[in-house]
Amino acid sequence: MGKIIFYEDKNFGGRYYECMSDCADLHSMFDHCRSIRVESGMFMIYDRPGYMGNQYFMRRGDYSDYMGMTGMNDCVRSCRMIPTHSGSFRLRLYEHFDMGGEMMELTDDCPNLMDRFRLSNFNSCNVLDGHWLMYEQHHYRGRHYYLPPGRYRSFSDWNALSSRVGSIRPIAYI
Repeated sequence: MGKIIFYEDKNFGGRYYECMSDCADLHSMFDHCRSIRVESGMFMIYDRPGYMGNQYFMRRGDYSDYMGMTGMNDCVRSCRMIPTHSGSFRLRLYEHFDMGGEMMELTDDCPNLMDRFRLSNFNSCNVLDGHWLMYEQHHYRGRHYYLPPGRYRSFSDWNALSSRVGSIRPIAYI
C-alpha cells in the first residue's frame, strides 16, 4: 500500500491532497503542486492527465521543493502507484519497431547501454518480469519512463519523444 501527499506550497504548506492509488486526473483536487511527501510506496507522477507527459519517479521521502529538484513544472495532473514486485526482472530491448531487429535482454541494472550493447537507440521493448525505469541518458540521468510489464511496439508507447535510451534499471523495493 502506498501513500503520497501533494501540497500546493513549498515546504508542505497550503492545501493538500492525499492519494493511495492510481489517479488519472488530479486537476480537480488541487491547482498546483510545489511540494510532495511520499509516506509509503513508490509512485510515478505526470504533468498531464491520463499518465501522459513528463514523468518523475518518487520514492519514500520528503520533497519540500519538488519543482527545484526535478525541473518539472507545478502541474502534477496524474499519478500511478508502482506495485511491489518480489520476483525476477526481465526485459527485452529491440533495435526496430514491433520487436524487430537485434534483441538484447536485461535482468539487472544497466548504467550505460551503449557500452554494454553498442547501441543507444531502441525502438521497442517487451517487459517480461518486474517494473523498470528507462532513462534517456547513461547513468540514470535525464528524462525517465516507467515501464510496467507489457509489450511496447514503439518508443512512443512508453511516452518517449525519441528512441534514445542511455540506461535502464528495475524498480525494486529495498
